Amino acid sequence: MKKKSAVAALIGLTVLMSMSSCENDNINPYELTGSTEETENQGSREVLMTQLAEYPIGSLVWTHDTTLNESVEIPEGTSLYIEQGVTVTCAADAKVPVELVVLGNLYCLGTVENPVTFTSDKKEPAAWGGIICGYNSGEVVLNHVDIAYAGATPTESSISFQNKLFKTEIDGGVPAFHFCNPSGKFVIANSYFHNNYNDQTYFTGGYGVITGNVFADSGNAADGGEAINVKSGCRLDIAYNLIYNACTNAFKLSNAGTSEVMPSTEIRVFNNTMVNCGWRRSKNKKGGSIWLEKGIYPKFVNNLVYDCRYGMKQPKADGADVSKSIVTPNYYFSSTSTGVEQTGPSADLIMYYESDPRSKTAGDMNPAFVNFAQNPKMNINCEVDEIAKGAPLAYSKDWDFHLQAGSPALSGGAGSIDRLFPNGLPFYGIKKVNYIDTANDQNYYFTAPALSVFYGAFGTL
Repeated sequence: MKKKSAVAALIGLTVLMSMSSCENDNINPYELTGSTEETENQGSREVLMTQLAEYPIGSLVWTHDTTLNESVEIPEGTSLYIEQGVTVTCAADAKVPVELVVLGNLYCLGTVENPVTFTSDKKEPAAWGGIICGYNSGEVVLNHVDIAYAGATPTESSISFQNKLFKTEIDGGVPAFHFCNPSGKFVIANSYFHNNYNDQTYFTGGYGVITGNVFADSGNAADGGEAINVKSGCRLDIAYNLIYNACTNAFKLSNAGTSEVMPSTEIRVFNNTMVNCGWRRSKNKKGGSIWLEKGIYPKFVNNLVYDCRYGMKQPKADGADVSKSIVTPNYYFSSTSTGVEQTGPSADLIMYYESDPRSKTAGDMNPAFVNFAQNPKMNINCEVDEIAKGAPLAYSKDWDFHLQAGSPALSGGAGSIDRLFPNGLPFYGIKKVNYIDTANDQNYYFTAPALSVFYGAFGTL
């Protein structure tokens, strides 16, 4: 797809825009120096050269591990590319919580073997802010990215607050990733969000594809936390994701903010697996696995809900636009009698459909995961984040949420759904990257795979 080029000598380059806070030697295109000899790509005025690829001139390129002691702002019209294998470590003791504020474009181009990682020197939730995008942010790609320990509360000195992004008053933490441009595009694919203190993701506009991800251990007992929180102005395909231990909801979907400027959200949610979500909501009836409100009208089918606090719910006065929605069939499993009751027809605010396969007694209709260790003291009504009192175990990468042969969840799902982006969502900033070794080449289209008739994200091995 992209042209190859001979490997050129790397030019000595310094760090970008006040990046004295970064312990690296990443590329600053504004201080390009070195040979002007007209050898291919050496001193080129058309491309920036790394050992991996050629990037458009004017780009910012992070090729090495980076420690951020202060926040970084990517200006409008500028693209930051982060190459595979790069780890960005955010200092937890920064005076103002570290944020990556993307007013332009961001491309995190990890691979299976070498993901891009955002972490903290103190591996604790709320150690840094998050990736917060601007109102004119054009494209964001998070492909094979590990994002952890975000969710810190900004201050009035935070770049996101000064740009009036996400928060206009200081009243809590930011999500690990926020996108807000209804004309912009983002993709989250093959990534791992975990141990973030508030919402994992929050969208108030944008065209997006979210597929192949794990969202684990979201939120906190004091403030809650959703895995995927959507407001108006979005057009999203969300499929084949695992959501484990979302403190409040796996999905909170809303048309809040709909106007001429912020159009109604259109959303397709299918073949996702949700496990142990909603445990903190004992004193608050809002959600517990899936929460639909303020006129949202999703197509939401073939999802698997496993031992979550409630089934699908909506507020009585301001719920989903059911006449325009398709919200069945989905699969609900409960290993306890409490779970059966709270996903059953008599549960308050529940959206109950006979067409949904579900447990009618404790343990009935077990979808039979290949390998999953439930907390033996599991209490879906637990109010505190303590395993001894029934909160979910910490997520383990050794677990396998494929379905065993003979699982009742392997068939019976809806047979079709119209994806919003069946031919993929293009990201032209990737198209402009020319990989030296085509084995590293990344397609610039991202697509959620088509619907499967099994429930959940995985099917059989």
